[in-house]
Amino acid sequence: MVSTGKLFVKPKGAFFMKGFKLKRGVSKPVGIAVFTTVMLIMAIVILLYHNPLADPVQEIVKKVIACIIIAATIVIFICLYDKITVLPLELYQSRHLIWKLAKNDFKKRYAGSYLGAVWAMVQPVVTVVMYYIVFDVIMGTGRGMVPDKPYVLFLTAGLVPWFYFSEALNSGTNALIEYNYLVKKVVFKISVLPIIKIIAATFIHAFFILVLLVISACYGYFPTVYTLQILYYSACLFIFVLGLCYSTCAIMVFFKDIGQIISILLQIGMWATPILWDVEALSPTIQMIVKINPLVYIVNGYRSAIFERSWFFEDFYSTMYFWIFTVVVFGIGALVFKRLKVHFSDVL
Repeated sequence: MVSTGKLFVKPKGAFFMKGFKLKRGVSKPVGIAVFTTVMLIMAIVILLYHNPLADPVQEIVKKVIACIIIAATIVIFICLYDKITVLPLELYQSRHLIWKLAKNDFKKRYAGSYLGAVWAMVQPVVTVVMYYIVFDVIMGTGRGMVPDKPYVLFLTAGLVPWFYFSEALNSGTNALIEYNYLVKKVVFKISVLPIIKIIAATFIHAFFILVLLVISACYGYFPTVYTLQILYYSACLFIFVLGLCYSTCAIMVFFKDIGQIISILLQIGMWATPILWDVEALSPTIQMIVKINPLVYIVNGYRSAIFERSWFFEDFYSTMYFWIFTVVVFGIGALVFKRLKVHFSDVL
């Protein structure tokens, strides 16, 4: 390094190497090798795993489908490596900015209101109370549906992740529209906008997790080491909804009707996901169809963290399916966002 007064001139090679590390993180061959190794290990574990209680035919079908999806994912990742990895690298490099913007977004949402963030917590609580009164107190169907558990706790454990998912998806989808003035700035990384909306929704979600733990303690289900799995399932839901939002927010810029479509799908999903009802009451065949919905894994996970003494990896096939599905969704979201973002400023 050569000093010229206050001006420091770095050797060209050193500057290039530092810029290369910041921009790329790891080299392309290493990134591909790491991803491929992880996916192959996952495939081997799936092939070697055997559940003696499962139907042999269904188990073979699950393994074949999982391996096909893993192989396709590896091929797509190798072919589109540069496009897929841009988004995660940008998020990592902007992590401090993301945290500051997320806190500001949460504060701004309730600025000028006397009760502030309390309003964000009132509506879900009222919803839980109304469902409990209608289905358990008035109709009495809750006690018949889950006779071995308090229905209000069963219901709350299902609604807490659902509220988080619906709030994060709605706010993340509208992120580019809401922050359109930042989208038009050339130097601003617009890829951080969806994630700051989801982090802002996570603040409210953390409050409802505390409410869930208090309710469970009131019914004698005190926190144990298994309860820590709520953090794992929250992280699962965060990554899954983030991948969805990168697709939906990009499409929202060009097709505003997607917001209404999402609202309708959320209404349908509320009843298609075992939130008010127990999936175990269905036949094994119907259960397998219902569990195609990745949110079933999340909702059941929250309940198992409260009620049961089991780890998430004990539900092996559901865990593998969820993460394979989430990786695919995130990859699609990254590709869609990168492909469309060059046109955002023109449309907005």
